[in-house]
Amino acid sequence: MSLYNLYNTIISNLPEVVKPTEKRLSFREKLKWTAIILVLFFALGLIPIYGLGPNQLAQFEFLSIILGAEFGSIVSLGIGPIVTASILLQLLNGAGLLKFDLTTSEGKRSFQGTQKLLAIVFVVFEAAVYVLTGGLGPKPGVSPFVIMFQLFLGGIIILFMDEVVSKWGFGSGISLFIAAGVSKTVVVRLISPLTTSGAMYLSTGEAPVGAIPAIVYFLQQGNLQEVMGAIIAIAATVLIFIIAVYAQSMKVEVPLSFGRIRGHGVRWPLAFIYTSNIPVILVAALLANIQLFARLLQNAGYPVLGTFAGSSADTGFVAWVQPPQLTTLAIQGNLGFIDVAHSLTYALFMVGGSVLFSIFWVKTAGMDSGTLARQMMSSGLQIPGFRRDERVLESILDRYIMPLTVMGAITVGVLAAAADISGALTSGTGLLLTVMIVYKLYEDIAKQHAMDMNPVLRKFMGE
Repeated sequence: MSLYNLYNTIISNLPEVVKPTEKRLSFREKLKWTAIILVLFFALGLIPIYGLGPNQLAQFEFLSIILGAEFGSIVSLGIGPIVTASILLQLLNGAGLLKFDLTTSEGKRSFQGTQKLLAIVFVVFEAAVYVLTGGLGPKPGVSPFVIMFQLFLGGIIILFMDEVVSKWGFGSGISLFIAAGVSKTVVVRLISPLTTSGAMYLSTGEAPVGAIPAIVYFLQQGNLQEVMGAIIAIAATVLIFIIAVYAQSMKVEVPLSFGRIRGHGVRWPLAFIYTSNIPVILVAALLANIQLFARLLQNAGYPVLGTFAGSSADTGFVAWVQPPQLTTLAIQGNLGFIDVAHSLTYALFMVGGSVLFSIFWVKTAGMDSGTLARQMMSSGLQIPGFRRDERVLESILDRYIMPLTVMGAITVGVLAAAADISGALTSGTGLLLTVMIVYKLYEDIAKQHAMDMNPVLRKFMGE
């Protein structure tokens, strides 16, 4: 048996979730499975790892939000292996280093099988990295392989939960887990009456975690600075949410016509945020990894990226790419030139990184004008008033795609930085991801299941 046939045999026999026999699942059926997986996801996040010693990853809340993970629990890997495998395979396919014909069913099966196998490889790899680098170290007397096995088990469970949502629910599990994690953070930081120690603030006299109870608490204390800080955090979250929804709904429509059918045309929509949330995910992952490696280098005695004081970056490069709480400093009267420079540096890093990753993604993921022109030509479409030529169509699309790529990336970079600097209830990246995920989910549900819904829910969806 050749290596190619052996590889096809392996990916064809990987365990998978059975597809539904019905061609189209009802709204109620999809809602049921989505809710089951969501409850299971939150439940798994409450199961601690047996034999876990020092949890060095607990301080990286920013990274846990992006990964849809709960560090210290059995799902500490979150969606990291799935996302890493997906992005890597998309880039390899877009760059032509691996060839998958996604227009055929065989090519799609091969792509999906390769992605699942790669995700399993990354589950093993990331579990080993987390344990062997000391991120999730075992207690004395407990083998590191015990921790690694539990992380592997949690990663595989997340992998199949994602598959259940993709086949039986709404959207994908990756999107669902990110949105669920960010939403939980926002709700907790908005209304939680508990203190950082986990007790009710009324019984301890300490400040609560939630912004709304904190307003009441600090009003009773006469601390107007903290009251203003909590109000600004709520206002910033709402404002960023509204702007992100508006930007997400903006589209540029390219007029096209069917070459062989006169008088019939369509409009091909190009989203203003053309590369969606990909740039901000990659920038956030880069920042999280910089923090992680800076911490590991400091522990090893080589603080070349900077140092930490407690859970916050203190000096060096890692401190300059950590968002400062600008509004809090301004309210306290401690705002100085160095803080403004720090904020501008962070914002420029976010915007510049978003633009670079956005251009890179368009060039390598098959979203460039040449690829789009070929798709349109294969569908029998052309620009009205121009001859049917792929080069003509590509030159017209060039006027739209690159400006949208840059402007959309600048928008998401500015929004993410603004949310982080203003002290919103969650990270700017997480907030943007959730808005985009929920908006896309809203569009899909409204389009596919309007007639299945309860009349009250249908009215709420605007149908």
